[in-house]
Amino acid sequence: MDALVTLLILVLAIALFITAALPPEVVGLLAMGLLMATGVLSPAEALAGFASPAVITLLAMFALSAGLFRSGALDRLRELMGGNRMRHPRQLIQLFVVAIGPLAGILANTPIVATLIPVVEAWCQRRGLPPSRLLLPLSTATILGGTLTLIGTSTNLLASDLSRSVGEEMGFNGGLQLLTLTPIALPLYVLGGAYLIWVAPHLLPERNRDGLELLASLSRDGYLTEVEVPANSILVGQTLHNSRLQRRFDVDVLELQRGGERFSPPFADRVLSGGDRLLLRCSRADLLRLQQEHTVILAVPASGEQGAEETATQRMVEVLLPAGSFLAGASLRELRFRQRFNATVIALRRGQELVRERLGQVVLRAGDVLLLQAPLDSLRGLQASSDLVVMDKIEHELPATAKKYPTILIGLAVLVVSGLGIMPLVAAVCLGVVAMVVVGSLRPGDLQQAVRWELILLVGSLYGFSTALVKTGLAGEMATRLVTLTGDWPAYGVLVTIYLVTTLTTEVMSNAAAVVLCLPIAARIGLDLQIDPMACVVCIVFAASWSFITPFGYQTNLMVFGPGGYRIQDMVRYGTPLTILATLLVPLLTVWQFGL
Repeated sequence: MDALVTLLILVLAIALFITAALPPEVVGLLAMGLLMATGVLSPAEALAGFASPAVITLLAMFALSAGLFRSGALDRLRELMGGNRMRHPRQLIQLFVVAIGPLAGILANTPIVATLIPVVEAWCQRRGLPPSRLLLPLSTATILGGTLTLIGTSTNLLASDLSRSVGEEMGFNGGLQLLTLTPIALPLYVLGGAYLIWVAPHLLPERNRDGLELLASLSRDGYLTEVEVPANSILVGQTLHNSRLQRRFDVDVLELQRGGERFSPPFADRVLSGGDRLLLRCSRADLLRLQQEHTVILAVPASGEQGAEETATQRMVEVLLPAGSFLAGASLRELRFRQRFNATVIALRRGQELVRERLGQVVLRAGDVLLLQAPLDSLRGLQASSDLVVMDKIEHELPATAKKYPTILIGLAVLVVSGLGIMPLVAAVCLGVVAMVVVGSLRPGDLQQAVRWELILLVGSLYGFSTALVKTGLAGEMATRLVTLTGDWPAYGVLVTIYLVTTLTTEVMSNAAAVVLCLPIAARIGLDLQIDPMACVVCIVFAASWSFITPFGYQTNLMVFGPGGYRIQDMVRYGTPLTILATLLVPLLTVWQFGL
């Protein structure tokens, strides 16, 4: 009965993952709750994932990555990408392969991609190129680099911890060391890098040029200022549509404030009154003419402490909605976006579609790009938010370089002491975080902001699923049925099958879910066929980490999907050859490494 209940919960979870009816972490919590409610798992068993070394290591790695970014450790790389030495897209892709991919082996790749998207977009804009030629290679380089070491991705850590837990139940020694994956990952990284440099440019589309130009025209450095309609203005009693404001002048009205209320476009038919405040985008010349004719006056700041022109001037920036953001699944109106962030949404870009009307009713999705207008202080606050990624540089000052080198030394020390086995990885990363706080690379308040809590919830809640599959015998039963199909196959054929099933599961669900569902079954298949179960685990790690065909299998793919203006068919054409190569070569190198 427990096996049947687990199977039903498994089918429900898979359906919810594929349909995206609920966020992945909510599906994980639902499955965990049902397994406890039905008695399949005790609370201690179901909640063990939240105390696992993988989750604690993951928490600390987020903080370590944040410390390295805050210290300015990557500033030189950003300067190199933004300078004039990189004149051709292939040169930038070579930099992705040589420098950025290896960084993803020791840092979380999500903040790397978030940091570099605006740099790549600015480079493309200066040269009149669509960013679709470069953003997918950026994501792919970090995905490939994430398997160079154990700490490269959360998937690696989860698989290592699960293999140790499953091994205790099945009778084999599980767990991965810091460099266990490196002998397989390194040659494949070189091959993948060659694919990015010489093959990918012929498969990448030229997307989003029109959309970029339109957004650039909306956010071009114009004069954004807040003005007031005086009581004697000729605008009083007229609608914006019929007024001379937009008939005679090249002016865009972005917002109307009346009393304590704020109104967003469209408001062309709204009758203006004395005392109304308008947020305008216009040239300085037009603004001066409007003032000379007493049509509008500069709005006086409420505090009276700053100059009106300084306070009224605002900025436009693009922000990205990452996977796991609490904003996804709700409309701007439901979120009270303007009140929450003190920012106005001017436009929304979703792939090739640009939305400017009825924005308040649009339900936000992960991967959406929003064009915001807001005061500089509000934009600084957005930079600290994990629910929106600011894709424009707000602050021109570089971080304090005095803490850069101590921070880099701490990061290297964590790698050395864990790689040499001097102390467990989880201990090394925890001590590394404390050391960064002591030297000032991190503030205690930064620790909570650095963590992607939706990923922690997903990994911790799904951990118990693996326990349930083993405990109820469901993993063994599934493995037995699969063994009847593959019993006469060589080890290479079995590993190819495991890899292919896992990678397809990753593309339609999530990499964490793919590991939790496939690892116990694959380990049992390995034991039954006298194949080292850790060879099966290694194949699952690569298959779950390397998602190239859809934007949904990996966070960084989704992050570049909207800014690049990609379509699903673009990713399928670009990622299929790489997926086929990986499916054939990862099992081959695994057979060689394990002597099968």
